[in-house]
Amino acid sequence: MKLTCRYMYQLQQEAPRPKRIICPQEVENRPKYYGREFHGMISREQADELLSGAEGAYLIRESQRQPGSYTLALRFGYKTLNYRLFYDGKHFVGEKRFESIHDLVTDGFITLYIETKASEYIAKMTTNPIYEHVGYASLLREKVSRRTSKTKHDSKKALLVRVDSNSVEMITSLVRRAALKENENQFNYEKAHNFKVHTFKGPHWCEYCANFMWGLIAQGVRCSDCGLNVHKQCSKFVPNDCQPDLKRIKKVYCCDLTTLVKAHNTQRPMVVDMCIREIEERGLKSEGLYRVSGFTEHIEDVKMGFDRDGDKADIGADTYADINIIASALKLYFRDLPIPLITYDAYSKFIEAAKLINPDSRLEAIHEALLLLPPAHYETLRYLATHLKKVTMYEKDNFMNSENLGIVFGPTLMRPPDQNTLATLNDMRYHKSIVQLLIENEDVLF
Repeated sequence: MKLTCRYMYQLQQEAPRPKRIICPQEVENRPKYYGREFHGMISREQADELLSGAEGAYLIRESQRQPGSYTLALRFGYKTLNYRLFYDGKHFVGEKRFESIHDLVTDGFITLYIETKASEYIAKMTTNPIYEHVGYASLLREKVSRRTSKTKHDSKKALLVRVDSNSVEMITSLVRRAALKENENQFNYEKAHNFKVHTFKGPHWCEYCANFMWGLIAQGVRCSDCGLNVHKQCSKFVPNDCQPDLKRIKKVYCCDLTTLVKAHNTQRPMVVDMCIREIEERGLKSEGLYRVSGFTEHIEDVKMGFDRDGDKADIGADTYADINIIASALKLYFRDLPIPLITYDAYSKFIEAAKLINPDSRLEAIHEALLLLPPAHYETLRYLATHLKKVTMYEKDNFMNSENLGIVFGPTLMRPPDQNTLATLNDMRYHKSIVQLLIENEDVLF
């Protein structure tokens, strides 16, 4: 048989069909979530005899050695296989959970059959992926123009017409990624895919290896940010080149920073740029800037505006005359980040640096810690530090020096990875000093 992308699909079609072996009499104490396939407390030998001669046959029995525990016995490859069976609202013997025993057995036979018939093929699936195939990527780049809504739609449509129908499911996100590579203004921040187990309705093919994604449920994983669909085993080989799709990004606040900037194709989060621009235009002399908070309901309005309208949000003086509302909305954005601006991975390095006594060694260590930040985080922190340095230049009017800003922004920009309350309290003085040093030495550190 020719090993094409339909090979695994054909194998799934050939897998044994489940044949339920019904118990002839009603069994006392039968769990309500099992049907007539439950045979009560019978031995392995009895189960083997009931299943013999019928490939795909299955039944459920109660263990004689461990009463109250249940075993799924099924006939595959002319042998009886036994699996410990569990129920927690759904049926399962491994990671996958099923609504019915029939679906569990069907999926089990598909997996057993494919792994038996194509074990070597499965092991080699990732060795020549379509995802990284030079000819294929070149074809996409030739067919797709720059990232504008109309040309992107037309070029994708034209390409899909020319591609074999069996490959349509494999190329949607690949087309979009190739289109974005054509955009000269694309900020090349590396981002890992956000893969989550997914159940695909109807036949689906892996967008990495181009092979069929077999099974009834949880056949593979999908990136919740860009929509890339791959086998679970293939996800380990996909490079960190996720390009989030705006249609999948439902909000601005509480969204991962790198995900947001890549989705909007910006160097920094638009919230940061827009708020800082507004503050520098009309708020640098405002007394207690960043220390005085705006009204909570107005801050929430700004947040909802960004979540709803993105970079079209109106935060001008006509809408929000009090600049403290905008300053508070900016601080809230940083507080709401799922991964802080100074990331969990870099946190300990910053704290260690802040504890150093020698000023030169301390600055050098902070510089080294900055290099641990993801590029989008680094650029955003650099931009913020430059802005806060500008705020301190108006200290006579706003009464906000670098130390005051360090007190305000320390706990906003960094949090300990373990969220330990005691650790947070112990580290707070270092949070302040780190931000203070970033402001005072922004021209040297960045």
